[in-house]
Amino acid sequence: MTDRAEKPRLAVFKFTSCSGCQLPFLNMETEILDLAESIEVAYFAMAGASQPGPYDLAFVEGGISCQEDARRIRKVREESRILVAIGNCAVYGGPQALRNFLPLEELKRAVYPQPELIHCFPTCQGIADYVSVDGFLNGCPVDHGHLQDYIVSVMLGKAPEVSTRSVCLECKMKENVCLIVAEGVACMGVLTGSGCGALCPSFDRGCYGCFGPSADPNLKSFANLCRELGLTEEEIHRKFRYIVNNAEAFREEAERHVPQPVES
Repeated sequence: MTDRAEKPRLAVFKFTSCSGCQLPFLNMETEILDLAESIEVAYFAMAGASQPGPYDLAFVEGGISCQEDARRIRKVREESRILVAIGNCAVYGGPQALRNFLPLEELKRAVYPQPELIHCFPTCQGIADYVSVDGFLNGCPVDHGHLQDYIVSVMLGKAPEVSTRSVCLECKMKENVCLIVAEGVACMGVLTGSGCGALCPSFDRGCYGCFGPSADPNLKSFANLCRELGLTEEEIHRKFRYIVNNAEAFREEAERHVPQPVES
């Protein structure tokens, strides 16, 4: 950490993403004001801060999708003592990693009027594919309470606590009725890491897996459950090929349920 007479320098960087995982910093409201007495927000473009490094703690939102991203993330790594990936784009590649499973040139022609002007990698990956990362905070978006706890832990010199439990635990704590048992919904909460407060199940919607795979997800059992609930192989495939499609566990399970072409 920096000299005791100086405040630790915090930075927030954006790469290929929707910017949604930067907003939780601003949503801290009174909490960020308290933290501001102990830290210096040195770089955070969304908040108007743009001081050069080095930084004591840097949070990165967004995946790496082009050569410029790769160059920038390496520079950020060099300037940051602690580097943390926040949100599913920075951790796994994000929803835009759906392009990883399709021909890039075909997608460019479908989306852009001048595809020859688009220069990007064939895949979008999390930042750990390019640099060493000291911590990961999943979510779509990341939870502002988790961000605050992480910052405070680093300032106190202790290891941040990151839950490895599933969303099911959060449902139990909220006394939610299990959607799988009561309504036959193929809820992914049994596979998904906690952190959202069981937001979707609390409103009678099955979990979409926004916080990525839990520590030890039983993917085969969930796929069998989906079949029992009447889902087709294509529907099971889409369950895993969604927001966290590029997480290794979900990616591999999706490949086991690739829809077969119908013979004419």
